[in-house]
Amino acid sequence: MEIVSKIVPCLWFDHRGEEAARFYCEVFPRSRITRGALRRRRPEIHGGKPGSVMTVAFELAGQPSRR
Repeated sequence: MEIVSKIVPCLWFDHRGEEAARFYCEVFPRSRITRGALRRRRPEIHGGKPGSVMTVAFELAGQPSRR
């Protein structure tokens, strides 16, 4: 019996998450940050620094991340 497994990336960074996602996309072939994937903070709703990245959706080796 053949077992097929997939890695579903889900990384958590309190800071510099966008930088980390870009790094991993450079390391793994067939990886990319998906269009419209960077969600920016709105301080009136989420708190934090205005305009900072809150979540990043990306694919590593063709596998989509979880949000």
